[in-house]
Amino acid sequence: MCVCPYFSEEERLFQGSVARFANERLRPYVRAMDEAGQFRPDLLRELFELGLMAIEVSEEYGGQGGTFFQAILAIEELAKVDPAASVIVDVQNTLVNNAIAAWGTEEQKKNYLPRLASGSVGAYALSEAASGSDAFSLTTRATKDGLVGRKMWITNAAEAEIFLVFATIDPAAGYKGITCFLVERGMPGFSIGKKEDKLGIRASSTCELILDGVVAPVLGERGKGYKIAIETLNEGRIGIAAQMLGLAEGALDHALRHARERKQFGKRIGDFQGVQFELADMATRIEAARLMVYHAARLRDARQPFLMQAAMAKYFCSTIAEEVASQAVEILGGVGFTKDYPVEKLYRDAKIGRIYEGTSNMQRATIAKALLAQETRVSP
Repeated sequence: MCVCPYFSEEERLFQGSVARFANERLRPYVRAMDEAGQFRPDLLRELFELGLMAIEVSEEYGGQGGTFFQAILAIEELAKVDPAASVIVDVQNTLVNNAIAAWGTEEQKKNYLPRLASGSVGAYALSEAASGSDAFSLTTRATKDGLVGRKMWITNAAEAEIFLVFATIDPAAGYKGITCFLVERGMPGFSIGKKEDKLGIRASSTCELILDGVVAPVLGERGKGYKIAIETLNEGRIGIAAQMLGLAEGALDHALRHARERKQFGKRIGDFQGVQFELADMATRIEAARLMVYHAARLRDARQPFLMQAAMAKYFCSTIAEEVASQAVEILGGVGFTKDYPVEKLYRDAKIGRIYEGTSNMQRATIAKALLAQETRVSP
């Protein structure tokens, strides 16, 4: 656990409590959950009991009344032990809760937020088979008979009870036809389809959603769903960056432990300069990533522009997570390539960071557009 000098006492205590949960309660079950492709229901309940599923939700609605920065700390600490657990918390906080809190009517907030704080898992359904990076090329329609279509790769779908579903009310209107709907498990015409068998973050469920005439209320305004998606996904990028940061920190911890304990040629492998340089590179990249994530999160809490910083953090952290996890496998050598040691799993978990909530190329495009839009200052 990194203790930074600019943390408040409340943030230090919060970070410590999440780290203890991750190490004492989560760690013993990580491998079994990965192999089973399922998150333990008892651990999910504990996430709610600790308040980690409603960190920013106001106390008025049963949440913790915390900050976005605290949510980012929770995601980071969980990801050090199990990135699958961290993405469950990430989607709930940075996407679902925040969208309802920002765009819901008072009646909707009173209905949904207390449930999301006390035991109901949420899911965010934007992606479709032909709608990935081109996020608004949706084929799911809102017709007079209800929502019709299929959503793909939806995180938390197997456990979720509340779904934010994006559909178009007017395909001819392009992105201006996109609308967000509040769909609940059990609504007529709604069902959960295929559960994906994934390379990594296997304990986090990813499923297809099937909508066949689902009648559901609108979140926000009709035709303004693109605004909800853009604003929440900008925040979500910081959450994924924190997940990848925590993953890299966990991989470095395992590499350091092995470098201290493993002996070859009569001395610890950590005494060899080649290994030392690798560890130094890993730690330096992680420190840079940590500062980027924390800076983006602080900007968001301060209500300052953070679009470019969020994209940079997500892009950089997903890159270094894959690199650091790969280096950790190499430092552990043969055992690092086996399932007996956690770095093999972290290496598999890292790959998704470059893909979901905006691919690395999409982040680079966002960064470049933001740079080109800035006023250029040239010294005389």
